[in-house]
Amino acid sequence: MKILTCNSNRPLAEAVASYLTIDLTRASIRRFSDMEVFVEIHENVRGEDVFVVQSTSYPANDNLMELLVTLDALKRGSARRVTAVIPYFGYARQDRKTGPRTPISAKLVANLIHTAGASRVLTLDLHSGQIQGFFDIPLDNLYAAPVFTKDIKNHFNGEDIIVVSPDVGGVVRARAVAKRLDADLAIVDKRRERAGVSEVVNIIGDIRGRRCIMVDDIVDSAGTLCNAAVALQDAGAAAVHCYVTHGVLSGGAVERVTTAPLESLIITDSIQATESVRKAHNIKQLSIAPLMAESILRISEERSVSSLFD
Repeated sequence: MKILTCNSNRPLAEAVASYLTIDLTRASIRRFSDMEVFVEIHENVRGEDVFVVQSTSYPANDNLMELLVTLDALKRGSARRVTAVIPYFGYARQDRKTGPRTPISAKLVANLIHTAGASRVLTLDLHSGQIQGFFDIPLDNLYAAPVFTKDIKNHFNGEDIIVVSPDVGGVVRARAVAKRLDADLAIVDKRRERAGVSEVVNIIGDIRGRRCIMVDDIVDSAGTLCNAAVALQDAGAAAVHCYVTHGVLSGGAVERVTTAPLESLIITDSIQATESVRKAHNIKQLSIAPLMAESILRISEERSVSSLFD
């Protein structure tokens, strides 16, 4: 087994390799003067089971291209099997036609990854489950819920907590966490007037005087979470915390989070933290390296991955 990383999230790849007590495969991933991607693998990969770690986060197109060119290099280097390990799968929010003459970009990216040479894909908390069907190769979709529930139990054990979904679309995800914690569930019902702008309409559930734990898969502009936090506070919540798998946090999101009535925003390291994220007083990261490493080991040894979540 070999683990190779591109440039989007080297710290996570190093942590995964350290957990598995192996060295990262030596490779050069650089740019020509016109910014074309060039990849060169410096070790023999013929007949090997190779895992390529690369999140397609910002800059999404550059990171996606790095992944595709690396997959092609490994395929042409006669690797036995190449698994694309994509902790954060970009373009996942474009999973259906939202209007006339609009693309389904998630399907396009799935085709590109397959054509480039991936034998299978390992990812974390896909934005929507149907994306698994976009791939014509096996895909393992991991869940951050066990990582979150362990942290919640460590910090809020014995307190009166309630799990909150920040919108109707995230109810299944929030319910899974609530079930693990044996906690109640509440839902923030909102109406989105236009892309990137959300308006809180109503809160379904009794949250007065209780510690609210919001759960979501992606925080991008943070508008939805911050609006939900304000609504929960206005409705009488004792405190509001948030657990989100992928901390995209683009634009002014970090400033928005630090000034919102959020005691803490917990994200994973599926996306490498920026300097502003590391300095934010109420944003913290949990590592998914053990989860990813254990999944990689099980795939390599042809063992069950789903049993990790039983």
